[in-house]
Amino acid sequence: QVQLQESGPGLVKPSQTLSLTCTVSGGSITMLYYYWNWIRQPPGKGMEWMGAIDRSGNTYYNPSLKSRTFISRDTSKNQVTLQLRSVTPEDTGVYYCVRARDYGLGAADRGSWGQGTQVTVSS
Repeated sequence: QVQLQESGPGLVKPSQTLSLTCTVSGGSITMLYYYWNWIRQPPGKGMEWMGAIDRSGNTYYNPSLKSRTFISRDTSKNQVTLQLRSVTPEDTGVYYCVRARDYGLGAADRGSWGQGTQVTVSS
């Protein structure tokens, strides 16, 4: 059974770059038919899909975040990484890594989720 574990700094200062890592066990990030999504939930708000990467390394981004978001992978470590540049307090929330059959929030609803990691943007 695949397991996903997010990790990264819990506190980031405004204007800095947030970097989070999703470490996958129980399955390869290059396996067929799966996308590796990043989703976040700000406090008191709904889930927001940020972007995804597929088995070939192709990336897909939420247009509203595309200019600040970069998703990559390290197949040797079986990890997927999210970078979010120029963060503000509005980027505070819980960040999730999700394996799904497609990219986007709808597909993620039926996917396998990590437990999430809290990120706070504050000076």
